Amino acid sequence: MSNLAGVKVMVIDDSNTIRRSAEIFLGQAGCEVILAEDGFDALAKITDHNPSVIFVDVMMPRLDGYQTCALIKKNPRFKSTPVVMLSSKDGLFDRARGRMVGSDEYLTKPFTKDSLLAAVRAHAGVV
Repeated sequence: MSNLAGVKVMVIDDSNTIRRSAEIFLGQAGCEVILAEDGFDALAKITDHNPSVIFVDVMMPRLDGYQTCALIKKNPRFKSTPVVMLSSKDGLFDRARGRMVGSDEYLTKPFTKDSLLAAVRAHAGVV
């Protein structure tokens, strides 16, 4: 039995495949999943849902993951909400840039169910 029941997780990714697989993995663990296809979509939904953890893709049209993360962290209400960057690039520069905008972790795609759930556990305050 998973101890992630009821944890609200937002997944922001322009890839339908990534959103679906994240939704399945997180849903199986009992999380409440909020999906957004880009930064603007996410910013519109975030205040209604108040997620515990946010996963954001780095490469997105219109508003990229770094900009989205920076905007989330600038909002006093979400400043302490953990943001995990998702990227297919695994470079030091990308990780550093993620930290500069306030991200809490950097997950390389394609992620596994285990790595996704481990990140949620680490940041949602459940052991």
